[in-house]
Amino acid sequence: MQLVVARVGRAHGIKGEVTVEVRTDEPELRLGPGAVLATDPASAGPLTIETGRVHSGRLLLRFEGVRDRTAAEALRNTLLIADVDPNELPEDEDEYYDHQLMDLDVVTADGVEVGRITEISHLPSQDLFIVERPDGTEVMIPFVEEIVTEIDLEEQRAVITPPPGLIDDRAEIASSREEES
Repeated sequence: MQLVVARVGRAHGIKGEVTVEVRTDEPELRLGPGAVLATDPASAGPLTIETGRVHSGRLLLRFEGVRDRTAAEALRNTLLIADVDPNELPEDEDEYYDHQLMDLDVVTADGVEVGRITEISHLPSQDLFIVERPDGTEVMIPFVEEIVTEIDLEEQRAVITPPPGLIDDRAEIASSREEES
């Protein structure tokens, strides 16, 4: 199985390093020296990581054969893809790979069917489940402990306790202003 683990950003310096937007919870495992990664577009790879280091909070990588800024800049926006055993599990029991969560049924704690996870969006602040409802509409559910209370891979379901208004239109609107007469 192939998983996107990073996206190449800007060139850094003049010796072929690039910044990367990490898209894995295990960068030390997936993006270490010697790792061979497929690419999208495929014509850019495969790429072998020669060195990696953190600079000002950003991961910088250098690939074998990429020796100058021009070559590094040509890789910008390339997706880095790792081959992963489909049966491999993350080290932390409360973590999941995207492929484990795709197609899970989403139900509320009281058993009401919400839909099925069709996509997982990784945002800087949190991850979102994109859930297709039975009527074909979509709802976005933040993948946070307070809302997603249980992931049951054996039963192929995610249990949620949504706040009012997240999956229905019965939001409670609170106002600090007094109602006008």
